[in-house]
Amino acid sequence: MSALTDFLSEARNSAANLADFLSRGRALRLGVTGLSRAGKTVFITALAQHLTTLAHAAAEGRRNPLPVFRLAAEGRLVSGRLEPQPDDHIARFAIEDHVAALTGPDRHWPQSTRQISELRLRLDFVRRKGSGASPSSLVIDIVDYPGEWLLDLPLLEKSYVEWSRETFAASAAAARATLAAEWRGHAIGLAPSGPADETEARRTAELFTAYLKAARGEAYALATLPPGRFLMPGDLEGSPALTFAPLPLPEGYAIAPGTLAAMMERRYEAYKNHVVKPFFRDHFARLDRQIVLVDALSALNSGPAALRDLQHALDEVLAAFRVGRGNPLSRLFRPKIDKILIAATKADHLHHLSHDRLEAILRQLTARAVARSEFSGAAVDVIAMAAIRATREAAVRRGRETIDAIVGTPLAGERLDGDIFDGETEAAIFPGQLPANPREAFRGDALATPEGEADYRFLRFRPPAPTFGTDGKPLPAPHIRLDRAFQFLFGDRLS
Repeated sequence: MSALTDFLSEARNSAANLADFLSRGRALRLGVTGLSRAGKTVFITALAQHLTTLAHAAAEGRRNPLPVFRLAAEGRLVSGRLEPQPDDHIARFAIEDHVAALTGPDRHWPQSTRQISELRLRLDFVRRKGSGASPSSLVIDIVDYPGEWLLDLPLLEKSYVEWSRETFAASAAAARATLAAEWRGHAIGLAPSGPADETEARRTAELFTAYLKAARGEAYALATLPPGRFLMPGDLEGSPALTFAPLPLPEGYAIAPGTLAAMMERRYEAYKNHVVKPFFRDHFARLDRQIVLVDALSALNSGPAALRDLQHALDEVLAAFRVGRGNPLSRLFRPKIDKILIAATKADHLHHLSHDRLEAILRQLTARAVARSEFSGAAVDVIAMAAIRATREAAVRRGRETIDAIVGTPLAGERLDGDIFDGETEAAIFPGQLPANPREAFRGDALATPEGEADYRFLRFRPPAPTFGTDGKPLPAPHIRLDRAFQFLFGDRLS
């Protein structure tokens, strides 16, 4: 039955891809993901703003904000516009609401991704002279989804006993043990072979979810373990498919019918069948290109344990992709992701002298996963970027010394050296420099001063004050290396 279901799923995807091709012509389906607070919403908003205003900006003689993006640098973009999204059963990415949040009187960062959404963008352009300088167009379907959902895909290959053992082992690590203590203590006191008990199942699931939330909190910044929907339940909240948890089961444990372990196992399998498989079948398996956004600075703030935890999560995320070299036939009937961009976000929280160092740390974090993807035929790049730049740089004199600083408006409640910011006042921050050797970031004392304090300060900033065009509409905000991301992800389809 499973093989037949998989065959029918592939057939449906092929039919959907063929219908898309016949209706929209040249197209690209771009997946945007990342673990929470990595900046997915901000990236898509910036992408849409730039590409729908770029031709108008050129006509008005404004400076090209995307010099590395060849389509813009060569002046070949005729127009960029939003179109109705292709899938009526999926939420539309609320681009207008997000622009309003970033540019309104009380400007603030838009809400994080909590469900899958789509946005369709059409670019009309002129091909290069070598291609006959003919008019053409490309449709980009942007699929936005939480990275935590990707962490669920490996569950499809794991039994409940295997997942329980792995999750218990991970929770015993030094970085997680304290956070997991209440759940672990409760679960260890249970009898898996005892009778199925709904109250016990709910209590254990609540404690397990509380552990996952605590691990993902800003103070620890640990990558989330599956199931990803436990932190983003949506309309599944309270359902049996989300009311289960790992139990301390020995290797090879035989689960007897009617027991608490059997109840947990049944709900685990229901989660895989009704949540994980439909996501893979209906959305994930149809992607052509992928960008994975990574909030490496939060992990650096929290220390080497958080970095190692992030490394493991990224390994899991990148292993979930269906990668390989694409060709016209495979794009129609069995798409593979042939390009993956891994981007460390919030580079504007650092002076530009550390941008390449942040990129090097990300390369170190993803080295194994990148090698695996490249071996399968996919092109992979790693960058440090900021889709919206919330700071500017300044040289500040302190006595005889000149210090490289960043200037911005820290969010209300941010703290530094005993000061609490009000969200209105600009401040010059000395974020320090990341280590030249990326391996040092994984050592506990590598980024510490002689006094034992971390030699960097990564605060959160408000969005920059908006600027407006002659038509009264907000212009795209400054960025860092966003044009390099565009060129890698879809520049080859616009030549």
